[in-house]
Amino acid sequence: MGDDDEHNSSSTDEGRKEVDIYPLSCYYFGPKEAIVFKDETVSDRITRMKSNYAAYGLRTSVEAVLLVELFKHPHLLLLQLNNSIFKLPGGRLRPGETDIDGLRRKLSNKLSASRDGNETEWEVGECLGMWWRHDFETLLCPYLPPTVKKPKECTKLFLVRLPESRKFIVPENLKLLAVPLSQVHENHKTYGTVISGVPQLLSKYSINIIDI
Repeated sequence: MGDDDEHNSSSTDEGRKEVDIYPLSCYYFGPKEAIVFKDETVSDRITRMKSNYAAYGLRTSVEAVLLVELFKHPHLLLLQLNNSIFKLPGGRLRPGETDIDGLRRKLSNKLSASRDGNETEWEVGECLGMWWRHDFETLLCPYLPPTVKKPKECTKLFLVRLPESRKFIVPENLKLLAVPLSQVHENHKTYGTVISGVPQLLSKYSINIIDI
């Protein structure tokens, strides 16, 4: 029985991908000019989404899963707005823009000193999952029912591997926080359904903490 257990364990380990993460202390954090956000009500947002859908069709957003180590535990980097709203770094694609190019542009816009990102490169990896908005007034769901022929929004999450050092330059009206995966896990009330589902998406990876 013991031999069988060992065989099953090694087979599982061999099938898992690896992600190296580095201590939070390896990274530099600084401010830059604030980003202007639309101050709108829920009804205003729905009206804007309907207008954009009529003009461009399905809205596609891309978001980054960035991991660091703190207290020997994996932490997820999240942007915080108004001390209450948490977001993964990323945003909406432009018409005709690829997922990877769009995510790199958004990361440079929100986390680099210059918007073009010439001073850095983002290693965009695997797509971890896709979330769908069935209509303008529903929440994002991790599936698309066969009865829904024209979804209104698709959000894709990508694993972005960080190097052992990097400068994060963040708009002064945003906070970049390192949040433990254990705190994020299934904490829908605080972080929403997408972010709180990230730890489960990462369960197929072996996370290696690299000591510097």
